[in-house]
Amino acid sequence: MIEQELLFLGLLKEGAKHGYEIKRKIKEILSLFAGLEIKSIYYPLRVLEKKGLVTKRVAKQPNRPQRLIYSLTEQGEARFNSLLLRSFLDFKRPQFSLDISLYFLRYVKPKLIKRRIQARIRLLERISRGINQMIRSLKLKKSPSFLWLILEHNLEMLNTEVRFLGRLLKYS
Repeated sequence: MIEQELLFLGLLKEGAKHGYEIKRKIKEILSLFAGLEIKSIYYPLRVLEKKGLVTKRVAKQPNRPQRLIYSLTEQGEARFNSLLLRSFLDFKRPQFSLDISLYFLRYVKPKLIKRRIQARIRLLERISRGINQMIRSLKLKKSPSFLWLILEHNLEMLNTEVRFLGRLLKYS
C-alpha cells in the first residue's frame, strides 16, 4: 500500500482532482513504467480520507453529473513528503517473469530455449526503441516532468536484460 499511497498523494500534490482524472493519470503513468496494479481508485481514496490525508468535496457543473473532487490535506502533504524521501532508500528486488522460467530451464529442450530467448531479445529491443523515441520526444518538448528519467532507468534495465540474455544464448 505504501507505493499506492505515494502515488495517490503525489497526484493530489499536483492539485485537486476528481476520480476519473486520477484514474486516467494513473493509467498513463502505469502504462509507462510502474509495476503497480490498481483495480479500484475509490477504495484507496476512502482509506486516505479516513486517515485524514485527503478531503473530498462535491462539485456540480451545469449539464454534468456531480463529481467528487479530492484534495491533499496538510497531514497528507507531510505523509507524501515522508514517503517520497523514504522511497529513495527502499530497495525491493525487481521481479522479472523470466526468473521463474530460468529456475525450470532444465525442463526445456535447448533448441526451444534458444528460439524463445532470441524472440525475447527481439521484443526487448523493439520496446527499447519505443522508449528511446519517447525519451527524445519528452526532451524535445522540454517537459517539466521527470518522466524521461524514469524511462531512461527502465531503458537501462532492458538493456541489461538483453546483455544477460545474449550471454545465456551462449550457454544454451
